[in-house]
Amino acid sequence: MPAHCLPYAATGAFSPLLTDYLAQSPALQPFYHRFPSLEAFAGQVHDKQAHYSAEARQRLVSTLRRQYAALPEVPAAVQANLELLAHDTTFTVTTGHQLNLMTGPLYFVYKIVTVIKLARQLKDAYPQYDFVPVYWLASEDHDFAEINHFHLFGKRLEWAVDGSGAGPVGRLPLDGLTEAILSQLPAELPAGFREAYEHSATLADATRRLVHALFGQYGLVSLEPDDAELKQALVPVLHEELQRQPAYHAVQASNQQLEAAGYKPQVYARPLNLFYLTSEGRRERLELEDGHLVVRNTNRRFTPAEAVAEAQAHPERFSPNVVLRPLYQELALPNLCYVGGGAEVAYWFQLKGVFDHYRVPMPVVLPRNSALYVGRTHLGKLRKLGLATDDLFHPLPELKKQVGATLGQEEVSLAEQQQQLAAAFAAVSALAQRLDPTLVKTVAAEQQKVGGIVSGLEKRLQKAAEARHETAYGQLTALKDKLFPDGGLQERHDNVLSILINNPAFIEQLLAAFDPLALQFTVIEEE
Repeated sequence: MPAHCLPYAATGAFSPLLTDYLAQSPALQPFYHRFPSLEAFAGQVHDKQAHYSAEARQRLVSTLRRQYAALPEVPAAVQANLELLAHDTTFTVTTGHQLNLMTGPLYFVYKIVTVIKLARQLKDAYPQYDFVPVYWLASEDHDFAEINHFHLFGKRLEWAVDGSGAGPVGRLPLDGLTEAILSQLPAELPAGFREAYEHSATLADATRRLVHALFGQYGLVSLEPDDAELKQALVPVLHEELQRQPAYHAVQASNQQLEAAGYKPQVYARPLNLFYLTSEGRRERLELEDGHLVVRNTNRRFTPAEAVAEAQAHPERFSPNVVLRPLYQELALPNLCYVGGGAEVAYWFQLKGVFDHYRVPMPVVLPRNSALYVGRTHLGKLRKLGLATDDLFHPLPELKKQVGATLGQEEVSLAEQQQQLAAAFAAVSALAQRLDPTLVKTVAAEQQKVGGIVSGLEKRLQKAAEARHETAYGQLTALKDKLFPDGGLQERHDNVLSILINNPAFIEQLLAAFDPLALQFTVIEEE
């Protein structure tokens, strides 16, 4: 399948921070450890080897083996990678994401394909090591409204569950999901989608099953962080955060530096960046109040010493927020690289001071591959209009002019006539100034009226010209709306099923098309 790349800046769809990062702007260099290049991973391996302990690796392997024992079948490629993780020459490349229903927007899939492809590239470049792609389930997140829906063939499918936002979404039972979602899906649903939800007890279980149905053959390992054993890695951080809150101070300092460099921080740290998981299954924020640590919406209060004792005995009851989750991930994994979207890259840049404080190597921060997929039907319509796929990133009025020129439409502009009128009225105004200055305002008012009449005529003439090619412009507008839903990128709206149902080889095609370290936007055309 043909694919080509263009610079992220050429799409007009990404933040200045991301495009400046890809351009290696000196202003951003203090906020990351190493820029993503193949050569950078040699130093990253060295750093991780020096800081990742045998105890941490043993804990990770034990956790994964226990978590995978709950699955009825583990793909052979995944099993092989689980065994490799026991070796001190094995490292991970990781992405994390919320538990979106049916994978949510396309970029969920793009993130995972990026880590799979990067692991392959690293193995080719550094054959003495092994590299395992990892999906970190954001199962402790509690913003259910962000993940309870997806868009398929122009329709929004939503799973409404009362009170679901109170606790970690990964623990949600799947009550009502069949009626709300599964019953509305097409009969041609690819294998694995329906089964993942019909044979799982919780949203985390279903997401893991679905991810393995899609990516198990490529060796992707999924890790559930809401785990008592794994959270032992977080205990030293919990001790310090509950007593001195160093992460808050580090992020505040980074935010000031980012703002001084002209960038707006993506997230704002709280004085205490932890939640508490209550016995009722709620995830409530921990806050400082009168020398105590208070669990919001409960009667639970700790002194700092009591909170430290609680963390030592039950680390699974503490849940990091967006500021400390990346640190937890890097403590748990022998990780070299984190793959994320533009907003994630932005908030990772706020965390360099947090990693420095805890003396944990900050991973290479790599923007995930982004793409526009143009199906065969849309590609045919595009070519009939005389456009290339890259043209679609231009605003619709510009595209109409381009199509109009191809179709031979006369360009309508009365700008020259407006200039002539302005010159004529300027002469009249000068005459009025000499003969009767009180008439100058009258002349200006008449000029405004006449200018408005000419502008109205220009619009009517433009509509008349466009009407001659109304069908073509209608096709262009429909094409733009389809490939850029709500005016945004396709990957931020459409679900993978919109492509996978008609193109079962889509994921293989993505693996062939994506080059993670090229750091460019990919356009994929279905011939």
